[in-house]
Amino acid sequence: MRQLLATIALMLCVAAAPAEIRLEPVEYLDGETQLEGWVAYDDAIEGKRPGVMIVHQWTGITAYEKRRASMLAELGYVAFVADIYGKGISPVPRSEAGQYAGKYKGDLPLLRSRVNSALETMKAQPRVDASQTAAIGYCFGGTAVLELARSGADVDGVVSFHGGLSTPAPQDAKNIKGKVLVLHGADDPAAPMSEVVGLVEEMEAAGVDYHLTLYGEARHSFTQPMAGNDKTQTSVYNEKADKRSWEHMKTFFNELFGE
Repeated sequence: MRQLLATIALMLCVAAAPAEIRLEPVEYLDGETQLEGWVAYDDAIEGKRPGVMIVHQWTGITAYEKRRASMLAELGYVAFVADIYGKGISPVPRSEAGQYAGKYKGDLPLLRSRVNSALETMKAQPRVDASQTAAIGYCFGGTAVLELARSGADVDGVVSFHGGLSTPAPQDAKNIKGKVLVLHGADDPAAPMSEVVGLVEEMEAAGVDYHLTLYGEARHSFTQPMAGNDKTQTSVYNEKADKRSWEHMKTFFNELFGE
């Protein structure tokens, strides 16, 4: 009897075990360049599910992107943190971040190649439903996911959080296959209203299904607590805009994936 009770107790413990969010490194290539991304998923969910790619800000992959990946996994998605700079190159010092980001912003084919390689790597993950994918990006990453869309990538939607909005190839908006969501600070000096207007004109000319949300009193990097709260700086954290933009992203994904 004691053994039977012990067995039942063990089974109950196993059944009640909480789900665990897994975060694991994934090595992949873009051409001959070795890259290292991260995949996050809820190990209690069976079967394939939509995949959401995250592209990092200008210092490369940090704990911030990994935290966002875990948050997406908690929502039931498989999240994949893309590596643009290369294995072992991130995070880079802020004093050098402009140089790294500028290299890719100045070489559109290279940037698009990196984000497309990451997208294909995410689609190949065993838990990802490759027919249901999206990409989000922060700052430099926001620029990158817009270029992913402009490249004609087969992705259901992209979300730019306080990203750079201008492009040297606005005519490529005609290649966009999915929907576009731009979540932007109305007081962003790094990507001012002139870029916002330019993006609207670009999207309208190409007939893209897009949505633009501006957050009042929000500056650059408004989703990133590490930006601090000094409102005289270019980058400033804004808790309201951070929370609101995450909710707007969730609504967008519900529309994309029918959940």
